[in-house]
Amino acid sequence: MKILIPVDGSPLSLEAVRHALGLIGQGLRADLVLANVQAPASLYEIVVAHDPDVIKDVSAGAGAHLLEPAEALCRAAGVAYECEVVSGDPVSVLCDLAEEYGCSAIVIGAHGKGAIASALLGSVSHALVHASPVPVTIVRHAEYDQPESEAGSEAPAQSVAEDQSDARR
Repeated sequence: MKILIPVDGSPLSLEAVRHALGLIGQGLRADLVLANVQAPASLYEIVVAHDPDVIKDVSAGAGAHLLEPAEALCRAAGVAYECEVVSGDPVSVLCDLAEEYGCSAIVIGAHGKGAIASALLGSVSHALVHASPVPVTIVRHAEYDQPESEAGSEAPAQSVAEDQSDARR
């Protein structure tokens, strides 16, 4: 079994890595695919760089740098992982990666926006739930879900099935 974990370098994306590592620690047999999605080069970057390889190298280096903390967590846990840095629309690229790597699930961190902010601004995790060819688990950081006195406990996870049942209520 392989689990795809999008990593954007934020503490919230590392919560998703920790969640997946916790599942593996409890006996789930899985390898991880850590993915970083870089924004496509802007017209300005293309004009200034003159060389598409320079842009590609800079993007790959930035993505690799953002994956380093997640890689360190995997190494410390002794869990096998692969890394991928890609460019494009995060939702479609992540769906493509899940199929390309034969992943059985995606675990993604949520950025803690409320329902209204997510609806207005969009949310990669929300869009991924609807577009993904495999089940998606959204890991929300405890600080965003609980009062300050309760923050710091283990991050709750919400699976697609839970999301869909909540939406029906």
